Amino acid sequence: MTFPRTNPRATARLRLAALVAAPVLALSVACGGADAPRQDDAIADAPAAPGTGAASSGNSPSAKPAGKSAFHDAQTKFVQCMRAKGGYPEYPDPKVDGYLQWDKINQLGAQPGRNDGIKAGKNNVCIAELQAAMTAEPERDQQKDYESMLAHAKCMRDNGVSRFTNPQMSGGNAVPGGDPNPADPVLDQKSPAYQKAAKTCAPKLLPGLDGRV
Repeated sequence: MTFPRTNPRATARLRLAALVAAPVLALSVACGGADAPRQDDAIADAPAAPGTGAASSGNSPSAKPAGKSAFHDAQTKFVQCMRAKGGYPEYPDPKVDGYLQWDKINQLGAQPGRNDGIKAGKNNVCIAELQAAMTAEPERDQQKDYESMLAHAKCMRDNGVSRFTNPQMSGGNAVPGGDPNPADPVLDQKSPAYQKAAKTCAPKLLPGLDGRV
């Protein structure tokens, strides 16, 4: 079964709205309470991400992937804003494929008093740059993103985070799962159990999805 693709700019705006509205940074969790229902547990695990969009050109580590230079440049401007105005002078450079290094960003957000603003700068000062970067992102295969996030959600539950919810398809877009109540989180994302599960399950996610779950 396949789902229709939508305009990448509309997809970017949907992701941006979810990103700003959701609680900042998921760093680890496995809170108590009754387990949420598990949907589609029988699905086969998606393979570790081989990459999406255009293929990379050249063998140089510093070479930008073909067709992604505009995205890489937009992400670089976002990072520059985060360093200059967002309150994070050590915000890491984007990867060569243009996606952010969320493992390092999450480590910054885990520091005392540094979680607020980690995704768009203090008081969302870098929101325009973030939106521009999301708009410049090459169109993604929403069905593959959904299957990747579904495999990741199942892995999280199998590794002790029993209330981690499945992603959903909405209007042709893959919407991440995770905390069953983002407005009032029930998962302790800073717990060792969550962090261990997140590290174990990270290979299930396609490039660029690690900052969205």
